[in-house]
Amino acid sequence: MHHHNKVHDTYKKAAEAAEMEAAAEAAAAAAAAAAGQDEAGAEAPAEAGPLSPEELAERCREQLCPDCEEKKAADEARLRAVAEMENFKKRLAREHEEQMRYAAEKILRDMLPGLDNLELALQYGSRDAACQDMLTGVAMTHKLMLEAMNKHGLTPVGEEGEDFTPELHEAVGFDARPELAPGCVARVLQRGYKLGERLLRPAKVMINQV
Repeated sequence: MHHHNKVHDTYKKAAEAAEMEAAAEAAAAAAAAAAGQDEAGAEAPAEAGPLSPEELAERCREQLCPDCEEKKAADEARLRAVAEMENFKKRLAREHEEQMRYAAEKILRDMLPGLDNLELALQYGSRDAACQDMLTGVAMTHKLMLEAMNKHGLTPVGEEGEDFTPELHEAVGFDARPELAPGCVARVLQRGYKLGERLLRPAKVMINQV
């Protein structure tokens, strides 16, 4: 009987020890879980405030168009190339225009002596009645040449009675014509010409001195 009670006490103590061990394990697990929640809460970043419209637009742009910077750079490069091409075309057009103007200037300048001779023929031939029939053809030729040259921008310079201008006239002497104002062009010895606004040749004139 005594031996039976002793065995019973041994089983009872073992059961109590097992219960105490299980309770300790449960408490440890609960403590670990609580510690994990605290750590997670400490690591979680604070909730950000609302985004501004600019920040929202920038975030949307980054999400919708991640390569926008590359596209922007490509567009800028394309625009620069187009601008450079336009400038190149304009430069070529200016150079072509200058070349054409220079070619026209050279041709017109070479034709000026021919106009001079026709004008001299008209001036001195008009004094001889026998030359009148010939002068009609000379006058027509002079008129046609001058009209053709005018189409290319050539205009005559130098008229009797106009003010003397050093930029347009070359004074070669003096003349006395009371009917004209002092200091004006008294006589044109050789007509000058302009091509557009550029002087090809000044007019050789005599200045009125009364």
